[in-house]
Amino acid sequence: MSIRNVADVLIETLAQANVKRIHGLVGDSLNGITESLRQHKDMQWVHYRHEESAAFAACAESQLTGELAVCAGSCGPGNLHLINGLYDAQRSRTPVLAIAAHIPSAEIGSGYFQETHPQNLFQECSHYCELISSPAQIHRAAATAIRTAIGQRGVAVLVIPGDVALSEASGPVIASEGLLPLSPRVTPPEAQLDRLAALLGSGRKVTLFCGRGCAGAHDAVIRLADTLKAPVVHALGGKEHVEWDNPYDVGMTGLIGFSSGYEAMMNCDTLLLLGTDFPYRQFFPDDAKICQIDLRAENLGRRCRLDLGLVGDVGASIEALLPRLKTATDDAHLKNSLANYKKAREGLNDLAVGKAGSKPIHPQYVAKVVSDVASDDAVFTCDVGTPTIWAARYLQMNGRRRLLGSFVHGSMANAMPQAIGAQTAFPKRQIVSLSGDGGFSMLMGDLLTLVQHQLPVKIVVFNNGTLGFVELEMKASGFLPTGVTLDNPDFSALARAAGIYGVRVEDPGELEKALRDAFAHNGPALIDVVTNRQELSMPPKIQLEQMKGFSLWALRTVMNGRGDELIELARSNLRR
Repeated sequence: MSIRNVADVLIETLAQANVKRIHGLVGDSLNGITESLRQHKDMQWVHYRHEESAAFAACAESQLTGELAVCAGSCGPGNLHLINGLYDAQRSRTPVLAIAAHIPSAEIGSGYFQETHPQNLFQECSHYCELISSPAQIHRAAATAIRTAIGQRGVAVLVIPGDVALSEASGPVIASEGLLPLSPRVTPPEAQLDRLAALLGSGRKVTLFCGRGCAGAHDAVIRLADTLKAPVVHALGGKEHVEWDNPYDVGMTGLIGFSSGYEAMMNCDTLLLLGTDFPYRQFFPDDAKICQIDLRAENLGRRCRLDLGLVGDVGASIEALLPRLKTATDDAHLKNSLANYKKAREGLNDLAVGKAGSKPIHPQYVAKVVSDVASDDAVFTCDVGTPTIWAARYLQMNGRRRLLGSFVHGSMANAMPQAIGAQTAFPKRQIVSLSGDGGFSMLMGDLLTLVQHQLPVKIVVFNNGTLGFVELEMKASGFLPTGVTLDNPDFSALARAAGIYGVRVEDPGELEKALRDAFAHNGPALIDVVTNRQELSMPPKIQLEQMKGFSLWALRTVMNGRGDELIELARSNLRR
């Protein structure tokens, strides 16, 4: 019988937890892990050019599969690069296990080459973070890390010195039945459900506000909206779960939402929050009664005052609530909200147009065409900033499509790595990255990962030559944009140089064909779309400070000899 070491036990335990791959970048402190993995034919090492990409990819894999995903980094700088993607996983409540290799155990505390203290560094972005200093720890620590990541839906970190990983370990690994805790079905107490039913029944203008906690509860939300004659507003995280096939949908609210969602919340007398931790307090009504259902008690009342808060799964709680409700007869609030939505949607659709020869291309049109030509079960990832705005407003969900982004952590450069993780988990599924030029170029090295692993990801780059959302925020605050301009290359030429299908589009008349050809290509593809830098994306609530800020920006623009920018802004937006 061959001698097993700590790394072998870890890999065998991960296999019991149905882990199929580890995302990472190799290093000598990871030698024990990679060697054990090499001998384990049912698990794959996915090699990245940057560990941050590996962590984002693991997060995306877990979000799509609902199972544990794993990433790894070598000692010191290697595992430190994981931290941003792990923050995203933790804040997205996604089960990810990170293997943080460490310096030789005898050197810890000596200021050794590449020494850090990962058990301290990762503490804030994980539910479990422990140093394995003895081979006897590995069985229990690996099992605890897996259970914690799955049970608390977040990050667990195992810090393993390279020499410990190679140390002999004995004993059987824990079977999958003991590793994979099942989520309980949680419903609020009967008395609280009775109170909620009474409160909702007394409202004449009830609105539902849905977040990512509505995953799997689409039909229940529709039945509740029908019973209450309530419009359904969603946060960005709720878009893929409640927007589709929903006759009560009135759109999104928030900084990147649109007016109808904002008005449906502000005009209600009773607001029910369902599985959302929406952070922007200025978008909650001041005078309405507010109730909330969330699986996590710490979310109750965290963003606004509450009249009633209930702990429970959204779907299970609605099912328990519905028999207690009488069907509402007054649908005036619903009809008014739907009329507002129709008007807002028409206004948004009017912006998503493209005419041959009319340059530059409007980014709204790009997102609309992407939605039109993508497959029915496509997975979309979108970079933080303006690509998220266009994705939120123009991608059509249908219950099979998915939309991933760094929606809580708000990190740049997430889209392409998330697309890589999604494609490794679903090799036959169409994966589309809506990348900003700033986000794409930040982790552009992992474009080569697509080639190395032959992953057919489709990357659509919104190339407007600026950090667009940051520029807009500067203008709204009255500042002249500084440090936002991006001197970009032809990204399609870079893609072709790397062996990837690449095409550049500058004319809207050529866009649809370019996207269809790229999406049909049997392999990775990049479409570099030159879009309008001056496109505005106005929030549904324009505050006085923003109006003053834009006025001050306009004055400073003229006085600093940049009046042509103001004229271009007017040309791009006012005439539309």
